[in-house]
Amino acid sequence: MLQKDKVSVIVPIYKVENYLHRCIDSIINQTYTNLEIILVDDGSPDNCGKIADEYEEVDSRIKVIHKKNGGLSDARNYGMKHATGEFTIFVDSDDWLEKKMIENMVNSSSEYKADVVQSAFYYAYEDKLLFDNRYYSINNAPIILDNQTLMHELVINEKVKNFAWGKLYKTRIIKDIPFKKGVLFEDVFWTHKVMCKVNTFLLLHQPLYNYYQRDDSIVSTYTPRNLDIIKGLKERHDFIEEFYEELTNESYKSILKMSLIHYNLLLANRKIDRDGLYRKEIQKYIQNNYRFLKKSVENDSHLIQQLYLFSVHPYCNVLFLGLRKLLRKLKLFPQPVGLQRIDLLKKDK
Repeated sequence: MLQKDKVSVIVPIYKVENYLHRCIDSIINQTYTNLEIILVDDGSPDNCGKIADEYEEVDSRIKVIHKKNGGLSDARNYGMKHATGEFTIFVDSDDWLEKKMIENMVNSSSEYKADVVQSAFYYAYEDKLLFDNRYYSINNAPIILDNQTLMHELVINEKVKNFAWGKLYKTRIIKDIPFKKGVLFEDVFWTHKVMCKVNTFLLLHQPLYNYYQRDDSIVSTYTPRNLDIIKGLKERHDFIEEFYEELTNESYKSILKMSLIHYNLLLANRKIDRDGLYRKEIQKYIQNNYRFLKKSVENDSHLIQQLYLFSVHPYCNVLFLGLRKLLRKLKLFPQPVGLQRIDLLKKDK
């Protein structure tokens, strides 16, 4: 039996001892206090388990689960088994919440009778925050989405994000939908299965979640496992074709964009793809689905160019992107729209 008005906050923990205090403090200091805080120590080899236990001793709302390492999905699934709140929030253990996040989300869910509430968020760095003011405006009223509009927004991944975090869910909706284990970008495999069950989705423009950006470069840390995101998009595509056929083109477009990005990342990391097998797999998919991909980007001149050049030879597209980057550097080509920067010292004032 789920407890009315209670919020279960699930925090998977692994090798984050430098960030864990900030994360947990931001949860226990929420203005909304009817919380069940489930800290899942996923076999972390550092002091994370000890830190979590110390919090459990001083705050009765905290429950610590120690388990053998099984990855982020497995840790979230363990946490879900212990969730008893009417609502559930996932928080990654190197991120943190604004003080009124949960209060604002619960009140908004009640006011608009929303199954899921998502807030805007900050990309958080050590010295600054970045806010995506292309899609969110802090002073705007919430946006209510029905199921069809929600699924469209999810596929294009602009306002509605594929991330599991940053959202308040009615627990009954997600209770029986586990995260896929053994993959990276597990949220892409999961979110569409949740959103297809949502009748009313509420989008808050206010940034209430801080998504921490570590210094590690994706190029320097890239592995073939990063290609899981393409697998997730393809798995989602099968779902879209079956249940939301009108979104098929947008789904193809998402796969194409991600495929082109990862082809270039594989080129930058040729040592992990010496025989070019992963690149050939991407190239084969684009060749085999060229007709559908072309139709999906017919109103996007930039992607049409990239698709055509890639079909001639993938290196043609690489050269095109490199030339465009150079022209932008020389200010001979328009710069892409950036994000709003907020210096942390100014925000604190």
